[in-house]
Amino acid sequence: MKINWGTAIVLVFVGFISFIMYFVIKMNTNEKYEHDLVTEEYYKKELAFQKEIDAEKKAKALKNNVIFKKSLNGLVILFPEDKSYNDISGTISLYRPSNKKLDFEIPIDLSSFELVIPNDNLIEGRWNITINWTYENTSYLFKESFTY
Repeated sequence: MKINWGTAIVLVFVGFISFIMYFVIKMNTNEKYEHDLVTEEYYKKELAFQKEIDAEKKAKALKNNVIFKKSLNGLVILFPEDKSYNDISGTISLYRPSNKKLDFEIPIDLSSFELVIPNDNLIEGRWNITINWTYENTSYLFKESFTY
């Protein structure tokens, strides 16, 4: 059987389309390739953005801001010592850009100026930390990206 040039072109197009469709279906159905680009309730967060900007400015204006560091026990978060740790409240959010299943939030309940997040909760890789804390009815916000 002899194949002319018209049939060859059609076969090449069908092969190419099949090749592309295979990868599109594979990427959409395999959980290994599931990555979300934005957080849940994106538009709701966007409306409160000015409050976040103001809280972040207040935190940067502090003489001593929140500091975090990696230790053997986990991630240590140090709050300013010029504030009374009993009056500090808020939340610590850890966001993993590559996998939303690893995201978690911890309420701030201090018994000293430091809070330790155990190694069990964190895996190696890039994280975004957001510490939204309040002291004497003033909101402060600390945001940072780090590699654990």
